[in-house]
Amino acid sequence: MQQRLARGEAAALGEAYDRFASLVHSLAHRVLGDEKAADAVTREVFAHIWEHPETYDPKQGPLRTWIAAVTHRVAVQRLRDREERRRDEGPDGAEDLLGGEEDSESGEEDLESKVRRASVAARADYIVHSMPVPLRRALELAYFQRRDYRQTAADLGVTEDEARRRLRLGLQLLSTAHDAGAPPGYGGAA
Repeated sequence: MQQRLARGEAAALGEAYDRFASLVHSLAHRVLGDEKAADAVTREVFAHIWEHPETYDPKQGPLRTWIAAVTHRVAVQRLRDREERRRDEGPDGAEDLLGGEEDSESGEEDLESKVRRASVAARADYIVHSMPVPLRRALELAYFQRRDYRQTAADLGVTEDEARRRLRLGLQLLSTAHDAGAPPGYGGAA
């Protein structure tokens, strides 16, 4: 797909959009908490993919990871820009001329906290989508369908011990999302 994008094949961009638009939009929405902003980030990410397909290096990981990294960078930058504008405008929308350093420091801490939460969410998404399908399916049954390990075992056609093992391993993998920050490939240049 990257080679087709590099040749300027519009169909390749359409295929990439069909495959990854929901990922891009959901990651952007998680970071920004705003539907319109997520739409704008989605457009910007696919414009970047179209204009700079050469920035994807298959040796660094799958296309999905690269697209998630681009999305993360764009969304976090928008979040920082938005928070900086809010901080500059002050509480009533006018520029805060009295501007205390406490407000500035508090705003920076809030922003960094939001960025950290967004990075953890992106990391969790990356972990879930890159884990083996049997683990992911067990977690989906337990989380989204509220199945216990016995019901999960029956739904998957495995033993109860195997269902418990899959759930435990899946949860252990997910628990690393908070420790690691952003997924692999999130630190590269856009």
